[in-house]
Amino acid sequence: MILVADIGNTNITLGVYRNDKPVCISRLATQRHRTSEQYAIELDAIFKLEGLDNTFSGAIISSVVPELTRIFKNAIEKATNCEALIVAAGLKNGLKITTDNPKELGADLVAGAVGAISQYELPCLVMDLGTATKISVIDEGGVFAGCTIAPGIGISLDALSLRTSQLPAIELSAPDHAIGTNTIECIRSGTVLGNAAMLDGMAARLEKELGKQIKTIVATGGLAKEIVTCCEKDIIYNKDLVLEGLLAIYKKNR
Repeated sequence: MILVADIGNTNITLGVYRNDKPVCISRLATQRHRTSEQYAIELDAIFKLEGLDNTFSGAIISSVVPELTRIFKNAIEKATNCEALIVAAGLKNGLKITTDNPKELGADLVAGAVGAISQYELPCLVMDLGTATKISVIDEGGVFAGCTIAPGIGISLDALSLRTSQLPAIELSAPDHAIGTNTIECIRSGTVLGNAAMLDGMAARLEKELGKQIKTIVATGGLAKEIVTCCEKDIIYNKDLVLEGLLAIYKKNR
């Protein structure tokens, strides 16, 4: 079995794969103060909960939380007896990057791009709706051409609630109408439909700037499912895209 882990600012997403098939997908809260022993205990508990034995043959990590990378690497070693690979400069990923400074590209964006290239028609847009909303542009040759980054939906909602006196925190769900007739429906319209319109608009703008027809748009991330159903563009939802990319990178370095 192979353990793949994507350490994000809000959650750590875990995938266990056997013969390229997922046997367990799970999440932990990202807590920067935790020790490797605490994370190892949680990993072991997840494995037992899912009925998995400890016969791991490898592991790989992508991380956008540098202070946790080494801690979680040590936790994986304690829980699986495997030394995890870390997605970083020097690790083969097969992705050509033409941004100004390829080394600063986030490991999650690298994994998402590799996952998209391995299974979707190019050119492709990869929309990752997590703590931040990121749209990666992959050209027809499988080259990472660049991306856009905006504040994530959760961040925006938190700011709206914290910085206003009369607007409440709400559960994210699609409204029935764009014209809201009460406070909660108004916030849902602006948040869900507004972000869906932003994704549609950015997709059109990126396609025009690329100068090629975008063949595939794929969305991933914790908040993607609710938003992309409201988009006018045809968007594929793949919640495990980054994990699939990590598995592909692991196999390139096995």
